[in-house]
Amino acid sequence: MDIKTSVAAQSYAIARQAALPEPKTEGADNAFTKMAESFANTLVTGETTAKAALVGDADPHSLVQALAATETAIETVVTVRDKVVEAYQELLRMPV
Repeated sequence: MDIKTSVAAQSYAIARQAALPEPKTEGADNAFTKMAESFANTLVTGETTAKAALVGDADPHSLVQALAATETAIETVVTVRDKVVEAYQELLRMPV
């Protein structure tokens, strides 16, 4: 069988382009990034409101709301972390 190098190289280049994965616009990485940014923004908002309440620039109602939102966000992150650790431990217990 006689195959020229240039034909083989062209075929390889075509096959390589066809095998490239398509970029994902909305995936787990992007969702995780949005969740982390939302968590960080909630914490920053809570801290900012607490600082403003300490110097008298914010009313107590907004402070309570910000602290409740921060507490909910932290509890959510801790719960997700616990579930991930639990799932990892289950994987480690699986027989090979």
